Amino acid sequence: MSTVNPQPLWQPTAERIAEARITRFQAWATEHHGAPADGGYAALHRWSVEELEIFWKAVTEWFDVRFTTPYKRVLGDRSMPGAQWFPGATLNYAEHALRAADSRADEPALLHVDETHDPRPVTWADLRRQVGSLAAELRALGVRPGDRVSGYLPNIPEAVVALLATAAVGGVWTSCAPDFGARSVLDRFQQVEPVVLFTVDGYRYGGKEHDRREIVAELRRELPTLRAVVHIPLLGADAPDGALEWSALTAADTAPVFEQVPFDHPLWVLYSSGTTGLPKAIVQSQGGILVEHLKQLGLHCDLGPEDRFFWYTSTGWMMWNFLVSGLLTGTTVVLYDGSPGHPDTGAQWRIAERTGATLYGTSAAYVMACRKAGVHPSRDHDLSAVKCVATTGSPLPPDGFRWLHDEVRHDLWIASVSGGTDVCSCFAGAVPTLPVHIGELQAPCLGTDLQSWDPSGEPLTDEVGELVVTNPMPSMPIHFWNDPDGSRYHDSYFDTYPGVWRHGDWITLTSRGSVVIHGRSDSTLNRQGVRMGSADIYEAVERLPEIKESLVVGIEQPDGGYWMPLFVHLAPGATLDDDLTDRIRRTIRTQLSPRHVPDEIIEVPGIPHTLTGKRIEVPVKRLLQGTPLEKAVNPGSIDNLDLLAHYQELARTRP
Repeated sequence: MSTVNPQPLWQPTAERIAEARITRFQAWATEHHGAPADGGYAALHRWSVEELEIFWKAVTEWFDVRFTTPYKRVLGDRSMPGAQWFPGATLNYAEHALRAADSRADEPALLHVDETHDPRPVTWADLRRQVGSLAAELRALGVRPGDRVSGYLPNIPEAVVALLATAAVGGVWTSCAPDFGARSVLDRFQQVEPVVLFTVDGYRYGGKEHDRREIVAELRRELPTLRAVVHIPLLGADAPDGALEWSALTAADTAPVFEQVPFDHPLWVLYSSGTTGLPKAIVQSQGGILVEHLKQLGLHCDLGPEDRFFWYTSTGWMMWNFLVSGLLTGTTVVLYDGSPGHPDTGAQWRIAERTGATLYGTSAAYVMACRKAGVHPSRDHDLSAVKCVATTGSPLPPDGFRWLHDEVRHDLWIASVSGGTDVCSCFAGAVPTLPVHIGELQAPCLGTDLQSWDPSGEPLTDEVGELVVTNPMPSMPIHFWNDPDGSRYHDSYFDTYPGVWRHGDWITLTSRGSVVIHGRSDSTLNRQGVRMGSADIYEAVERLPEIKESLVVGIEQPDGGYWMPLFVHLAPGATLDDDLTDRIRRTIRTQLSPRHVPDEIIEVPGIPHTLTGKRIEVPVKRLLQGTPLEKAVNPGSIDNLDLLAHYQELARTRP
């Protein structure tokens, strides 16, 4: 945890604070809705959670949300689960996403970049036209409100068009990236039974072409509810028999017709990682996502029409949906389809330069990889347009903050953010008017009553506790698919503290209002009653140049003991000899505590991850406890299943 009141790494200037949209919002909300005029962000946040209905009413007015029928009240029922937002209201997410086309028709809505790193624009007018044409064709195919439409697509403009056209007709969008294998896709899509499937013939990654036609054929065979398959010839292959051509469906000059749907009408289905079973099919609403993303992107990320928004992601991760919502603020969205490190580790910085990105988002792992590889972003690229670098996926270690500060720009706003697929948003993170402290997220987000609780439900300050949210957020799931009695939804978040969302992360809320994320609480290390996050250990160990990546788990033993092994994937040429073992132990002992020192340090050929790049601690823990592989993990959710055999063998041979 950070020391008490350290000097901030970055402090916004008075001019920057005055120009921030959140500052203007606070002044307006003070005049119109009684928000506090003084006390800065802390006072605004306190008002936003204490006056929850007034705050969200203010958000809809500030962003001019268009309700075609008015709402009866902001919050019809605030109980969790089951909160009812804006009952009676109707609207359409896609209509709001395309509003900038009215005033900025010839400006770029999208910038598409592939591994050539040459940006290609799609104007607002053309995006609107394609959405209008495709929406009309979907209706002609019989797609009706509530029908599911799926995409097996990379991060390309066609995916954005398909999502918006689906939303325009009131359909429910769901997508997987084409690097997912057939089993992983079917584990997701079979749950929701799509009627239309958008596919590519393949994709390019790491300088190579990857043919996916056989997988597409398998998806068609195994999804009997499909009425139509739409072919996008990314690699130039002809459409398979019976498939429709993308170009034919998007050729018309048709103004989009936006189905006006209830506020809580499903917008899309996202999926949990599914490491230990079928992925949870998480359903979020048109209205809930609309207002949550307007708040998050327009106020916290400070995005507007003059900005360019680049986040490295794939269509299989919630950050892609979040990225597309940049359109809601009139922002130009940058879509990169390719390897994050092609042709070299610094590739993403080159894309940020060439697209003029003002907000560039990536993973904490990429930042640390750049640091280890000796990348020098500001030396090698013109990054003068970049106002903010944001990271998520895992906690950004303190060394990552320092590296961004030193190697990009000293006046760089660094926004480490944390949220989840479950809400498709952030619980804590970016605030353009607050200082940045090393290793910390700036603050909880507006409207989010984020707290740290002990096991008995008592709030904690400056101590590690469970991340909980004590009031509803509009983007919380309306339900899970195929969960008719809501039991799986309830058990996922509300079984520990009734009526309160428990997310499954360990956090510290500091006395100055910032947030520290320590990792997942369901894989938390608990030695002699002292809880510790795995992220703290990774941050310390992976500073050593010999360590490429690491994984730590804690195993409760039948005799009441506790075994805590640390698995290390070594950098090329490194050897886990006595010297390196001693340095790892000494690093942990001095930088963390003697309690953090592992019982064993074990070399492994690699660290397994989910398909979205997260280390899978819980399945490894289960394997080491003797759970059979097929019960410990969902094979389709893992990036390299062969790696798990090493952990399984260790469990078998360990005394």
